[in-house]
Amino acid sequence: MAPLTGAQIIARSLQDLQIKVIFGIVGIPVVEIAEEAINLGIRFIGFRNEQAASYAATAYGYLTGRPGVCLVVGGPGVLHAMAGVGNSSTNAFPLLILAGSSESHLVTKGAFQELDAISLLTPHTKLSIRPPTLELIPEILNGAYRTSWFGRPGTSFVDLPADLIQGVAEDADDIRRTGVVLEPPTGGANEQRLTGIIKLLKSAKAPLIVIGKGAAYAKAEKALRELVEKTSIPFLPTPMGKGVLPDSHPQNASSARSTALKEADVVLIFGARLNWILHFGDIPKWNAEARLVQIDISPEEIGRNRGDPELGIIGDINVVASQILAGLNGWQWDSRASNYVKNLADAKSKNEALAAKKAAEDTVPLTYTRTFDVIKRVIQGLSPPQDGRVVYVSEGANTMDISRSVFPVEYPRLRLDAGTYATMGVGLGYAIAAHAAYNSADPEGSAGKSGRKKIVAIEGDSAFGFSAMEVETMARYNMDILIFVINNGGVYHGDSNSADEWLQRQRQSAGGSSSTNGLRSTSLGWEVGYEKLAEACGGLGFLVRNSAELEHATSQGFKANVPVIVNVIIEAGSAKKLEFAWQASAKKGPKKDSKI
Repeated sequence: MAPLTGAQIIARSLQDLQIKVIFGIVGIPVVEIAEEAINLGIRFIGFRNEQAASYAATAYGYLTGRPGVCLVVGGPGVLHAMAGVGNSSTNAFPLLILAGSSESHLVTKGAFQELDAISLLTPHTKLSIRPPTLELIPEILNGAYRTSWFGRPGTSFVDLPADLIQGVAEDADDIRRTGVVLEPPTGGANEQRLTGIIKLLKSAKAPLIVIGKGAAYAKAEKALRELVEKTSIPFLPTPMGKGVLPDSHPQNASSARSTALKEADVVLIFGARLNWILHFGDIPKWNAEARLVQIDISPEEIGRNRGDPELGIIGDINVVASQILAGLNGWQWDSRASNYVKNLADAKSKNEALAAKKAAEDTVPLTYTRTFDVIKRVIQGLSPPQDGRVVYVSEGANTMDISRSVFPVEYPRLRLDAGTYATMGVGLGYAIAAHAAYNSADPEGSAGKSGRKKIVAIEGDSAFGFSAMEVETMARYNMDILIFVINNGGVYHGDSNSADEWLQRQRQSAGGSSSTNGLRSTSLGWEVGYEKLAEACGGLGFLVRNSAELEHATSQGFKANVPVIVNVIIEAGSAKKLEFAWQASAKKGPKKDSKI
């Protein structure tokens, strides 16, 4: 056989691992890896910033159920990609990062982009490693890929020095092929623990099933739907757990979330952590007497915060849900045992009526609720939710918080948001990942009915700014992504209600002035023309100020075959309280007298 370079060995190993897509940014020396990968039929999607590329790779891992791959240069490229490392670790998304580095013999000499990336990333990854020889590259890549995937998913990092990438194996027969990594093994509950949980569940007066994004990642929709429907227990999805069971399902308690948490006495929690998203399981958000049963792949989550370690199960959701259902042996919860169902129905009716009233308020400037209602109605008219052909990506504090309950999804893995880290800047990378996962020639993602899906990104103007140049990435790869920029001129909210007021504040801030009448820390530009960025990259842009304009732009944007930005001017909200609704967490107990 002809000699193989290090870049060829790496690319061949990735092919052997059945990797179809790589996200990243090239430079010396990793450009050689990307080129060899392309030569082998692996798709390379080149970004404008490593941060967005790493976010895309994490989302791709979540959507496909296999590690996403990110390729970056050393030094600053690694530093930028660390954003994806944090996102992967916190959300339990599988990620494999490959990074170039300076030549081995130049270490400590101040080489080009020199960085001790192994020492830097070891505390933040499941594995950080550098192949010592060309011959060991396949084995190390196989191990890194498996490590990121098995157990609690996270990040593996492989450091690739320039001399290794550019090195040559004279005898290609010495380089072993990388074996395929099979699906991770699964496990379930032991019989004693299972018997206790079944007994507890049968005693419940107000049971609840909480479905997290871990259930969506585990593709547990069939097992959980069977459990929910055969037991008649209400369920509550977390924001990215939406769609594991259809939002339209009659047992969905999302519209009565607060009531469900306050009244439930036995709660099965599948693939969701008791963190800030679920108010840590604490009172007063939760029933003080509730027994919380955690089902999770991660042992360290069992018993965290208000979880009960004596009730938790470490195991695969598909296996455990089926075990519980079998153990119940035909038992069905009697909803007549309490006023729980009636209270849920009353709360749902009240909350949905209030939401409908707010959505009907057709003002100029537009409100969040009116904006989202118009977008929803137009999109549903073009693609009904039951078809499962729309993927929603949402980020931005108010944008994400308010929109999560507006856009229904009927299938899992059709909604992405800022996740456990509440990371701003993930939106456009996530949108690109979703397009790659669902709309490639050989798609690896599956959700709902087969066929192309429209990717719709709903972005706060602040969040959009983190990765706005990735619109050019979308245009370059002909990705027909529809982006709504919800433009209120600020972080959380703007500080001015007119152009004159904003200009006055700007003048007060000019020249480094510290005037209290100047621009506030949350200020962004006044009615910035974000739509023009799409036009500059070959897409379409719309500036809208009222419902009629928004209806037209949404319809045209949805049908377009190029990237589209709809710049929606909404009320600044300058007089409103600065807060993020998800952080209205459990109140602290009564203050105790201080003692000296």
